[in-house]
Amino acid sequence: MTRRPPATGPARMRAARGVWIGLAAVFVLVEATLTGADAGLWGSPLWRPLAYQYGGFWAGLLHGWQANYPMQPLAMFVTYPCLHAGWQHLLGNLLVFGWLGEQLGRSFGAARLAALLAISALGGGLAFGLLATSPRPMVGASGAILGMVAAWIAAEAHQMARDGQPRARILRMCASRSAAVLALNLVATWFEAGGLAWETHLGGFVAAALALTVLRPLP
Repeated sequence: MTRRPPATGPARMRAARGVWIGLAAVFVLVEATLTGADAGLWGSPLWRPLAYQYGGFWAGLLHGWQANYPMQPLAMFVTYPCLHAGWQHLLGNLLVFGWLGEQLGRSFGAARLAALLAISALGGGLAFGLLATSPRPMVGASGAILGMVAAWIAAEAHQMARDGQPRARILRMCASRSAAVLALNLVATWFEAGGLAWETHLGGFVAAALALTVLRPLP
């Protein structure tokens, strides 16, 4: 029996690229389908509201609301990141998603990146369900993206530690970047007049930060 050698940086990046490109393709396909239906090119203009009704994240479903189907309170944790509020929302997420995916590919590899994305999406949904009071559904991959931001900070800290940087300097970097993420979310929430699901962003970031105590960057 032979042991498989560890994947090199380029190999890890190629495998991880398959993860985020595959997810991005799903997001684009879903939004293209709904946009075409909105424009009357196929289907029905009712497709988008129905998609939100059945696939969006409804906080009330965790507090006794009647579900549309039996598994909806669990299924919405998986379906809400695949839906977006239009092309502008999707494109903004894709730009950050792709950039961070490239940054994290070599450090984490496909399996750990996929796990971080799943944990971040679950954490974002859970935080929204527990903290939000809005009766509207929440959609978008922002929770997973904030989890990727946390992983990006962790990867930078890991590299600084390998380079022999002082622990105090590493902690300052982590604190300053985390504070910058918080500040940007506060500003964005103010500009969006409450339309931004800050609860999801916070939950995705915190869930990933906790998971990164186990899912550390690969050597």
